[in-house]
Amino acid sequence: MLNIEKVDTHNKAQVRRFVELPHRLYRDCPQWVPPLNLDAYNQLNPKKHPFYEHSDVEFFLAVRDGRDVGRIAAIENRPFNQYHHSKEADFYFFDCENDPEAAAALFNTVFDWARARGLDCVVGPKGMGPLDGYGIQVLGFEHRQTMTMLTYNYAYYQELIESQGFVKEVDFVSCYLPADQFQIPERVERIARRAAERSGLAVKKFKNKKELVGWADRIGDAYNKAFVNNWEYFPFTKREIDFVVENIMTVADHRLIKIVTHGDEAVGFLFAFHDVSAALQRARGKLNPFTLADLLLEMRRTKTVSVNGMGILPEYHGKGGNALLYAEMGRTLLEFRQFSHVEMTQVAESAEQMRADLKNLNGVEYKNYRVFRKTLEG
Repeated sequence: MLNIEKVDTHNKAQVRRFVELPHRLYRDCPQWVPPLNLDAYNQLNPKKHPFYEHSDVEFFLAVRDGRDVGRIAAIENRPFNQYHHSKEADFYFFDCENDPEAAAALFNTVFDWARARGLDCVVGPKGMGPLDGYGIQVLGFEHRQTMTMLTYNYAYYQELIESQGFVKEVDFVSCYLPADQFQIPERVERIARRAAERSGLAVKKFKNKKELVGWADRIGDAYNKAFVNNWEYFPFTKREIDFVVENIMTVADHRLIKIVTHGDEAVGFLFAFHDVSAALQRARGKLNPFTLADLLLEMRRTKTVSVNGMGILPEYHGKGGNALLYAEMGRTLLEFRQFSHVEMTQVAESAEQMRADLKNLNGVEYKNYRVFRKTLEG
């Protein structure tokens, strides 16, 4: 018998079952990277995660004959709906065995949940903030998940979702750039020089982690303003900005964070991180002195750097800020003499200029993540 069980976030046993389910599903999958338990449990903790201060999330488990076979979250993001004048529900944390009946039961639960709130469509996978990767993977399954900034799933997920009447909303692509080909074209260098001379733009270089942390508020403010025209944008609260920036600062190397400035104002940014996915796999979600030491060592060993987060304030578009960021990052990566390749993660297919820029830098699109939409009837 199949049942859908609503998770009580105050019930530690239920929360543990929800968090642990993908660990069992992907136990033998060499590409999957488990999140740290600290982060996974915080997402189900209304006292810890700032998203709950303005929106609602509920979690569900599919249980067949006493065994958990699937999970999903239903989300009403009120600031998003207010900003976009929409009535959208989102789904996230969809994980399931290749069990069409269980998948249908989970999605029907989300559909009923959305209708009861007067919402008229369901979109996803789409999480609770910018640190949650968008979509399910539909291309590039042979490649290991890049840290936990992106999701990973089995190929059959696409069929499970589409069989519920979902259609494509938007794709997010990730590009691979071999480091030995990561030479900045003279045209980009020329635009960067012109931006510095004519627009008064510059790239801030941080001397150490302490100086980077001192810029946290300005970086957070730029992050909140840079994506106002994007499909996924909604205005973050102060605590959400602090939450995002704090998470970024925890894993950041000050040499890989690039900020475009105009005077004392941060008007653009590019975040790059050492890919420590191999160490996260060994940690299996646990953070202790041994796994922490391994993560720090992996930062020295890894041959991959992940660029996840790049933006320029709209009023500075077309003034050379992107070229400045590319040029500075190119010089930095070559100086490191550590990386074999660079991954630019989850660039929206609608970001035509950025995708063109990446192709000019010898980028190859090799992963694809798809967000789906279903319009609800009555």
